Amino acid sequence: MAAPIQHEDLLKLKSFIDFVNTNPTILNMPQLQFVKDFVEKFGGKVPEGDYKMPETGKCPFGGDTGANKSKPADSSASADAADDASDKSEEDSSASEPESDIELDMEGVIEADNDEAQPMGDSSKSPTDEEMDQAGDLRSQAAAAYSEQKFDEAISFYTKAIELNPGNALYHAKRGQAFLKLKKPNACIRDCNKALELNCDSAAAHKFRGRAHRLLGQFEEAAKDLRQACKLDFDEEADEWLREVTPNAQKIEKHRIKQERKQAERKIKDRQRAQRKARKEQAKQSAAGGFPGAGGFPGAGGFPGAGGFPGAGGFPGAGGFPGAGGFPGAGGGMPAGFDMGDLMSKMKDPEVAAAMQDILGNPANISKYVTNPKIFNLIKNFFPGGFPGGDPTAGGANSDDSPFSGESEGKSTNSSEPKAKKESSDFVDDGLD
Repeated sequence: MAAPIQHEDLLKLKSFIDFVNTNPTILNMPQLQFVKDFVEKFGGKVPEGDYKMPETGKCPFGGDTGANKSKPADSSASADAADDASDKSEEDSSASEPESDIELDMEGVIEADNDEAQPMGDSSKSPTDEEMDQAGDLRSQAAAAYSEQKFDEAISFYTKAIELNPGNALYHAKRGQAFLKLKKPNACIRDCNKALELNCDSAAAHKFRGRAHRLLGQFEEAAKDLRQACKLDFDEEADEWLREVTPNAQKIEKHRIKQERKQAERKIKDRQRAQRKARKEQAKQSAAGGFPGAGGFPGAGGFPGAGGFPGAGGFPGAGGFPGAGGFPGAGGGMPAGFDMGDLMSKMKDPEVAAAMQDILGNPANISKYVTNPKIFNLIKNFFPGGFPGGDPTAGGANSDDSPFSGESEGKSTNSSEPKAKKESSDFVDDGLD
């Protein structure tokens, strides 16, 4: 019957008892009064005296007793170590688990024959009527020799018949039967394979091949062939051979199913261990701050640079993008209503971050991203009125090919409209004639 306590708790209890056995005065501590009462209830005696706690302040059962209290990180590390040890023990036990043996009745099993393959004839040959008649006569002579138990002579006659008519499946099956009598199961299997290649419904080939498998101790294969032979053409001898191999075949089948189930369970456990390990790694990365760097993207706390984008505290420049507090040529920093949080979230995309660094390094490089909607739409949102200082793609702020030309379309003047005349200043009399 299983203990009503978890295995880990039993190990802790054993550790406690081992310690008390060498330091019995610890039971005089007020916290352990209930243990002392339990011992004395059964006639035990606890020695007098006070237990002196180690100078390090470490409790003998884990944790600190003094000012040095256990830290969550220590307990977490201990838990991780325990989990790792548990996983390791599971892996070791799984790897060292012995394969169960099967008790089979091996009576009648013989050693395999290793003779050279017998001739199978030319399968592409089309025999003449005369050759077919000659092959029939040879088969009759082979059957007579077989009945006289002259099996080598029978094999020789069948071989000649096969050379004259190689497409006759029965000749191969009957020669295989003669090989069985000579205790040559492998030769029999070769002939029966050829017979089934010529005629897959040859009951004789299935029957003799099944018997050959049985002599080699291949009980599952034997049962399969003999079952098929009885299905095609019931034979009392084949049925008797089938009943002979069925017990061993069933044991092997059950053993195989059991092993497959164990392998499946082992794979599940391996996958669960891998998942636990992945979760631990993910938790460690989350505790370390997520992205590389101190709490964010590469750099001290965020994007490359001291605390954000390249520069002192953010984008390049004094507190922002290049320039005096903002982008090149922009004196006021960020555009009005700009969502910095949205930018920061988009900058988590490596492609966007690389593109922005490229553009900030050289504004003229914006032309490379005109056909990239992801980058270009972000820049358009950042500069709703056009790129500060002019369009870097055309060399001027008012170029018609500017990627922002559509944004300032409403502001452009129509050349076909008449221009307002410049009012001339009134004549002023200086008072001199």
